[in-house]
Amino acid sequence: MVTTSSGKPRKPVLRSTRAAAPSTGTGSSAPGRAAAPAAESAGSAGSKRTPRKPAEPDKKPSLFERGIVLIEGSRRKATGSAYYTILGASLALTAIGLMMVLSASSVESIAASAGESVGSTFSFFMKQALFAALGVAAMLGLSRLGPQTYRKLAWLALIGAFFLLILVFIPGVGKEVGGNRNWIEIGPISGQPSEAAKLAMAVWFASVLATKQKLLTSWKHALVPVVFPGGAVLIGLVLIGKDLGTVIIMGMIMIASLFFAGAPLRFIAAMVAAGAAGAALMSMISGNRTSRISAWLGQDCGAGLCDQANAGLYALASGGWFGVGIGQSRQKWSWIPEAHNDFIFAIIGEEFGLLGTLLIVLLFGVLAVATIRMTMRHTDPFIRIVCGSILVWIIGQAFVNIAMVTGLLPVIGVPLPFISYGGSSLTFTLMAIGVLLSFARKVPEHNL
Repeated sequence: MVTTSSGKPRKPVLRSTRAAAPSTGTGSSAPGRAAAPAAESAGSAGSKRTPRKPAEPDKKPSLFERGIVLIEGSRRKATGSAYYTILGASLALTAIGLMMVLSASSVESIAASAGESVGSTFSFFMKQALFAALGVAAMLGLSRLGPQTYRKLAWLALIGAFFLLILVFIPGVGKEVGGNRNWIEIGPISGQPSEAAKLAMAVWFASVLATKQKLLTSWKHALVPVVFPGGAVLIGLVLIGKDLGTVIIMGMIMIASLFFAGAPLRFIAAMVAAGAAGAALMSMISGNRTSRISAWLGQDCGAGLCDQANAGLYALASGGWFGVGIGQSRQKWSWIPEAHNDFIFAIIGEEFGLLGTLLIVLLFGVLAVATIRMTMRHTDPFIRIVCGSILVWIIGQAFVNIAMVTGLLPVIGVPLPFISYGGSSLTFTLMAIGVLLSFARKVPEHNL
């Protein structure tokens, strides 16, 4: 025991168990400030640090992704180039069409103008160029309109298309060409009202379905009035004129409008099945269509039924990679009947080769991609339905024509958009592009 000098025991001193603070440079202690670094260093010494992963370099976008961004921008920011892409692809296809009509129709123009002036050799080309100019003017005019204007014009367009289709059956006005009564001729002007009906259907379907979008889960609202009586009446009038090829394209427009409007897939599947059954029935009861299908299957090539299809394949095969040169086609010399119409794709393959046909397919692909990108950015259901319907109309018709020329489908008489000879077809196709351009003028940004 420790005692003091007086002999009394000393009380024990309780020492703090806290570690003494290290001394500072001045000799004074600062426990409040020095304890924290000490504890921090002790904790860091006893724990394991997780090594930081090096920052991964940004993944370089692929060539396809860069092309998509160039066309319409990234997922968030729009570049606004869809307008010029759609316009450029359409004008390029139109220019190629004029050039090929001049090349493919020159022989038939000479035969048709026997005994007339030399200038009539270019009659088909001059007519097509005139309609191309009218179509481009209408396209630029329609591109200045807005969605509300198109909604107001929807019913007027439908009624106008209905009366034009009625004129086909009036004697002295309607005209039958190639076994199909689908033309009207008033003085020097002639055309196919079914081409106007395609554009009217796309706009009117969108106007009705956008209004009834929340009710489309019910089959009554999905079918009435779009399928019946609206679409059924227009398609029925064309079918009475025996133009099954145009009926198929109009049916595709109707199915596309329901799909982009969000109708249940079971309704759409049932309509596709019913349409396929109806097309098969119409083919069986028509001797002309039955013979075309037999020729396509190779079962009956008598009476020259396979000559046109075979000549088209010969033209594609003889073109090789680079073609025989513009204007040098051999199959257009009466081997392919009306080579400037439905089989003009074969003449392109013969004169410009495989690369020429791939250029046509590429331009249609660029038009499709730009339209899809532009459509996906819009939230207005009316715009989406119109753009989707026009896209299926133009690209679907191009697919049917190319498949027909290459032997994948029987010959059904569907022109190649922008390229085949036909004033009404070219004019209303360009007008449909004008509708797309009106929605591509202002593409909304995405807040993603």
